[in-house]
Amino acid sequence: MSAQPIVSQSINTDPSASPAPRILAVANQKGGVGKTTTTINLGTALAAIGERVLLIDLDPQGNASTGLGVDPTDREASAYELLLDETDLDNAVVKTVVPNCDLVASSMDLLGIEVALADNPRRLHRLKEALEAATVRYNYVLIDCPPSLNMLTLNAMTAANAVLVPMQCEFFALEGLSQLLKTIEQVRTALNPGLEIQGVVLTMYDPRNNLSGQVEEDVRTHLGERVYKTVIPRNVRISEAPSFGQPALLYDHKCAGSQAYMRLASELIQRERQLNAELTAAQKTTEEGENHGG
Repeated sequence: MSAQPIVSQSINTDPSASPAPRILAVANQKGGVGKTTTTINLGTALAAIGERVLLIDLDPQGNASTGLGVDPTDREASAYELLLDETDLDNAVVKTVVPNCDLVASSMDLLGIEVALADNPRRLHRLKEALEAATVRYNYVLIDCPPSLNMLTLNAMTAANAVLVPMQCEFFALEGLSQLLKTIEQVRTALNPGLEIQGVVLTMYDPRNNLSGQVEEDVRTHLGERVYKTVIPRNVRISEAPSFGQPALLYDHKCAGSQAYMRLASELIQRERQLNAELTAAQKTTEEGENHGG
């Protein structure tokens, strides 16, 4: 499925006219697992099928910003200013090379965010508050977290409805995932009771490597349906795309990696629809019970 023929949709600026976005933190404390690649290509795939998408780059390295074709000179207001409340979300948003997909860019200033917010009692809620105050509405907000469990990642998890975990098919994958799941549980207890694990997506999968198959089997045994059926293969075209300032879906929408991310987007939306249906059914049951009791 090509990502090229994306139809740009007008964004409704009336907060009361559209539902709140689904906010997903893309997180893994291990680096090099395909986290940023997953964020930008999943965002592009969602935009390609008509969703309005906002990406927030909370990684000081700024790879998601670069990978979406946003030059550093165009990042006047970044996530740093947003978290410090020096700008609002509407002013921090910039357009990307992907129609229907906007960005709040990163900057190296984010390296000092813990010092800058040290005395702020709401420091872990800054992103959540900024998103709640926005007037421009999106269907999905994807937050690219840094490869560590620091204040930036905690801000993302506090703001998010759910966490999406990219996981490389390597020997220590489950060990790192165990620590991340503990952190998510701690955030749920202390900061965000509604936080869920949206899913785990296996990345850099090499079918020629027996280890990849073994890791996949172990992860699916431990986590069951939390693991996406879609697996992201190790793919040269995915690796090349960021150097051209494009997601793989624009760089080469026919390559195996791009096709996998389109399948992942479809599977994600199916999960979201199922969740909405379950919530609607539960709400209906509750209302019927209240009416019957009244």
